[in-house]
Amino acid sequence: MQVNCSEYTSEEMMTIAAARTFRDGATCFVGVGLPSVAACLARELYAPNITLVYESGAIGAKPTAAPLSIADPELAETADFLVSVPEVFSYWLQGGRIEMGFLGAAQVDRYGNINSTVIGDYKTPKLRLPGAGGAPLIAMHAREVVVIVRQTAKSFVSNVDFLSTAPAGPTTVVTDLGIMERDFTTRELIFTAIHPGVDADQIRQATGWPIAIKSDLRESLPPTDAELRLLRELNAR
Repeated sequence: MQVNCSEYTSEEMMTIAAARTFRDGATCFVGVGLPSVAACLARELYAPNITLVYESGAIGAKPTAAPLSIADPELAETADFLVSVPEVFSYWLQGGRIEMGFLGAAQVDRYGNINSTVIGDYKTPKLRLPGAGGAPLIAMHAREVVVIVRQTAKSFVSNVDFLSTAPAGPTTVVTDLGIMERDFTTRELIFTAIHPGVDADQIRQATGWPIAIKSDLRESLPPTDAELRLLRELNAR
C-alpha cells in the first residue's frame, strides 16, 4: 500500500507522536484506547523490547491490534505470563517496577491532573464517564506518565470538574496539536513541541488557561510512510 506521508489526520499525528515516546526496554503500563494503539505501533517500529503490562494481569503482552478492553483474549494469548489483578497493582505498580504509564483522559488541567469520572457536578453531572479504574495508582506509582488526549478548550481546563488522577512524577501530554510537559518549577504544563501545520493561536484557543509556550518550541517530525502504513493496518484490524 502506497502512503503519501504529506496526507495524514491530526489523530494519526497524535498517535504516532505518542508512540515515539515509548523507550525501548521500558516496562510500560498501558490503558486501552489510544494508549494501546500507540503501544502496538511503538513495539513494531521503535521499541521492540518494551514490556507491556495491562490491568487485567497480562505481563509482556504483544497484541497485533489494539485490544477492545483489558479483558481482550489477545492480551492473555500473547503475554509472557499472567498474574492476578492484585499482583499487578501490589507487586508491579506499588513495587516500583513500572517505568512508564500511558493513560487517556476526558479532561486535563494546567497541572496535569486528570478527570475520567464526570463532566459537571459529581452529584448531577452533565456526563458520567467510565471512571478512573486503575489510573490513580498508575499515575501515582509509574516513574513517568504520558497522557494521550485530543485538545479542545473543553478537555483542557484550568481546573478539572473531578479529580480522578493526580500524576506524581514527570508528566507528558500528547495531543493532536503538540506535546506538553510539566515544568518542575511551576508544576504547570508547558508546550514544548508543536505538530506540523499548527500555530500558537490554535494552541491558545484550544486551552482553557493561559498556556505557557516554550520559547524554543520544536516542531514534531511529520509521520513517515512506514508509520502511517502500520498505523492504518493496526486500525483496520
